[in-house]
Amino acid sequence: MDTIASLFSFITTPVSWIIVQFHSVYGKIFGPDTGWAWGLSIVSLVILIRICLIPLFVKQIKATRGMQTLQPEMKKIQERYKNDKQRQSEEMMKLYKETGTNPLSSCLPILAQSPFFFALYHVLNGIASNKKVGVIDQTLLDSAREAHIFGAPLAAKFTDSASKLATLDATVMDVKIVTAVMIILMSASQFFTQRQLMTKNVDMSVKTPFMQQQKMLMYVFPVIFAVFGINFPVGVLVYWLTTNVWTMGQQMYVIRQNPTPGSKAQAAFLERLQAKLVKSDGGKLRRGERNIIKAIVAKGRDRNDNERKFINGLGKAGLVANAEGVVSKSDSAVAVLDGDESAGAAGTPKRQQPKRQSKSQRQSGGAQSVSKSEETKTSLTKSDEPEDAKPKTPAKPAAAKQQQPGTGARSKAKSGQRKGQQRPKHPSKK
Repeated sequence: MDTIASLFSFITTPVSWIIVQFHSVYGKIFGPDTGWAWGLSIVSLVILIRICLIPLFVKQIKATRGMQTLQPEMKKIQERYKNDKQRQSEEMMKLYKETGTNPLSSCLPILAQSPFFFALYHVLNGIASNKKVGVIDQTLLDSAREAHIFGAPLAAKFTDSASKLATLDATVMDVKIVTAVMIILMSASQFFTQRQLMTKNVDMSVKTPFMQQQKMLMYVFPVIFAVFGINFPVGVLVYWLTTNVWTMGQQMYVIRQNPTPGSKAQAAFLERLQAKLVKSDGGKLRRGERNIIKAIVAKGRDRNDNERKFINGLGKAGLVANAEGVVSKSDSAVAVLDGDESAGAAGTPKRQQPKRQSKSQRQSGGAQSVSKSEETKTSLTKSDEPEDAKPKTPAKPAAAKQQQPGTGARSKAKSGQRKGQQRPKHPSKK
């Protein structure tokens, strides 16, 4: 660890200077030799670094979401060119270039923060070894060695021996308790950050290997922090615990204000936004909310279930969202139900579909219509002829109307027979 920290010695002077400046401020409040003055100086260093890394954090969010959306296409490329690794890498790079996605952008905050982390480790290791580091002179060195956080010196480690801790005016029990509690809090904050990312801010409609990777990291990272944490000084544990808490709060803010499309967090966000818009009849929106509505409107038929529900809810409330992300009241607002043909305009009754008829009903209806048309044609032709030209037919006797016995049954039997050549009966059955 000392060898790695020495590689970043070029940034040790700026880091030590920032710590000294914060210490001069907090020393006037809590005293120059107290653990609060030095501990808050380290916390302030973390906050300053994380504020400077906010633009990189935004790029990380965009890159992570871009990688999530590209996972299906990447999987297709891997399956298509599984026997040609060179062609596979070329197609991957082409896909990244077309979509403007950089896989390394998701690692930028960690990579940018690493030099400050190792520089701080180098400074605290110099304090433990009673060596001048950066702008920290002998006076500040003695003050930092006397500073204790809940009985544990800033430069003490979990693995330090009793003789070494005696030179720092500390006991083994105090150091082990403080460092163990800080390691547990550091690992727990890392686990909670990854867990809320997996359970709330992941698109559940798309199953990709990225989800399995994040789920694995949710359990691996806390173990890594616990293993390496026993070799960190108390001051570095303060630094890393602070940055984990910052990351957790930053992640909670992003999940609440700008969630991933298709996730549970997006469903909750759109429900809150819809209730706000319905209550205020459109009202004023923040820039981020307008951008989200603008993106939803631009998707059209490609909206997910949460976005369709949001647009439909606005339509039912008489509101409409335009392409600029502005929601206004409309008298003729229509609930645009994507993929749902059964819904019509808001406030209008649904169209009644005709009942489905059976095959026999359709045939009988067709026969009746044909007979009616023939009757109308004959009636028209008969009405055109003069009455004198019509021949008078003698009335048939009533007896002729009576059927002869057996003729009805025979006609029924004939009508029930199959058409075509009949199969001859067996001689024994004749």
